[in-house]
Amino acid sequence: MITPAYPPKPAPGDRIAVISPSGGLPGLLPLPYELGLRRLREEYGLEPVEYPTTRRMEATPQERADDIHAAFADPEVKSVIASIGGSDQITVLPLLDRELIRAHPKPFIGMSDNTNLLAYLYNTGIVGYHGASVMAELGRPVAMHPQTADSLRAALFTSGEYELRPAERWRDTSRDWADPATFDAEPETRPGTGWTWMNADQVVEGRGWGGCLEIIGWLLMADREISHDLSDYDGQVLFLETSEELPSGEEVFRTLRGMGERGLLRRFSALLMGRPKTWDFARPNSPEEGARYAAEQRAAVQRALKAYAPDLLTVFDVDLGHTDPQLVIPYGGTIRVDGFARRITVTY
Repeated sequence: MITPAYPPKPAPGDRIAVISPSGGLPGLLPLPYELGLRRLREEYGLEPVEYPTTRRMEATPQERADDIHAAFADPEVKSVIASIGGSDQITVLPLLDRELIRAHPKPFIGMSDNTNLLAYLYNTGIVGYHGASVMAELGRPVAMHPQTADSLRAALFTSGEYELRPAERWRDTSRDWADPATFDAEPETRPGTGWTWMNADQVVEGRGWGGCLEIIGWLLMADREISHDLSDYDGQVLFLETSEELPSGEEVFRTLRGMGERGLLRRFSALLMGRPKTWDFARPNSPEEGARYAAEQRAAVQRALKAYAPDLLTVFDVDLGHTDPQLVIPYGGTIRVDGFARRITVTY
């Protein structure tokens, strides 16, 4: 196993590559994208660099792989961030040049379908950062959520410990990105509900691994970027979240069951389960319906853990997924979970 190492960090004034490894959604919905670029410049002091497929829908996997290579190989670019996620990044992975990327390690920031590239970088020996796409988080109407903004700033520019904290206010609803009026008003949020802990009579520390649960399931099916030597995951901290497609509780259970049958679940020292997104344009659940959906997902996770990892230290509703705010998680970096103190600390 190659132990992932932290790549050099950018500094204000540096260039940051903005790529679309899954699809060029910025070309269809420029409003949140342009807002996100402006915040990279004005609030983070970074200079975005775009590539041929950044705004191109229907770019081929090879064209997107070429952009990834160009971003990592450019000595003037000091970090890389995804514009947004998607659903077919798994087709890009076989086209990547691992030695080229390994020779030019840089922080990569992305989530959702970008779990593919994060897992690839992990196996290439590079710590990545799960969270904060240009369109969804940097392009948030009116202002970034302060907890997202602070976490992203720490992940980008610092190299020490950072304590994650439960959201003070959060949301999982959205408005139309094609409507300019969407960006005139602060999104409606709800009071935070805190985290829920299981088997919390322990303290563990390990490297973070995981991401979007649906993508982990696809990687397992395709037999890509999952080590065949399961001891590679011994003691690591698993973090998982589910997407805006709102997978059913039964689907979540079946994916975790597959991980359990493979012998994977019991290898980890802790599980951080992201707060589930419970609303989407295709399924505009009421708050009550959303609460039932979240309860079903939690029950599904607990059912799988009872069967395959009953003693696993687990924290539910960590703000690391498709909800707002979004805390950045170091993929391959150190995570400390203190059940006694109810604290989660990451090392950026």
